[in-house]
Amino acid sequence: MINIELLNTAEIEASVRVALDEDIGSGDLTAGLVNDERVSAKLICREQAILSGRPWFEACFNMLDESITIDWLFDDGALMQSNDIVCRIQGSARAILTAERTAINYLQTLSGVATTTRTYVDAVAGTGCKILDTRKTVPGLRKAEKYAVSCGGGHNHRIGLYDAVLIKENHIHAAGSICEALKLATESIDSNVMVEIEVENMEQLVQAIECGASRVLLDNFSLSALPEAVNIAGDRVETEVSGNVTLENVNSIASCGVNFVSIGALTKNIQAIDFSLLFVI
Repeated sequence: MINIELLNTAEIEASVRVALDEDIGSGDLTAGLVNDERVSAKLICREQAILSGRPWFEACFNMLDESITIDWLFDDGALMQSNDIVCRIQGSARAILTAERTAINYLQTLSGVATTTRTYVDAVAGTGCKILDTRKTVPGLRKAEKYAVSCGGGHNHRIGLYDAVLIKENHIHAAGSICEALKLATESIDSNVMVEIEVENMEQLVQAIECGASRVLLDNFSLSALPEAVNIAGDRVETEVSGNVTLENVNSIASCGVNFVSIGALTKNIQAIDFSLLFVI
């Protein structure tokens, strides 16, 4: 399900304003050579992909000219084929040309995230395991990329440091022990906030369970060790796997019975999707 809670209009507009200012600066010197007449254009996707980023794409054009209209042929989350027309645009030639690159930059990036996510989601289909994103995102595009993950059928882990607790190795060292870290976390936050703790071996897993963990992150566990870890966890805690996850091994990991697999590559190893915007004569 697409996470529409990540679509904050003010935040989208603020992001787009920064991106347009970066590109336009003191003015678009090339667009000034074009007669400013009303034109029609079409956006074409040049490869099979999952669409994501419509709100950012639209904001790029409407911020320059509110009279520009966009007629979409695909929704976010939809599968596009090579050479499909994605949308048709009408409006000021200069405004369309000025917004074009920035708008496509958003769409190619977010559609890339959504497309990669879908490949992982499809790879674990039938296992009951959910694909999660991480905080390994492009600075300034956290919510946009997490929205794209949801467009691809993935699920969002915590948005930032403020909405969930993930106790990692350094936190445990600072607190003194797994039990003390869990105790400090649960005492200091609201009970409805998710608390998860990272474990690196079976001994730590048992400690985390005995100390009241509700979700454990099995960090860099070998594939051969996962069935035992899942058996130890049983129904007492949720299990998440992270580290060294690839498209080639994700089904094997999910088939061990873990609840979640989190993958940083969804948002940090972005393969942009190829789009072209063409004026229609």
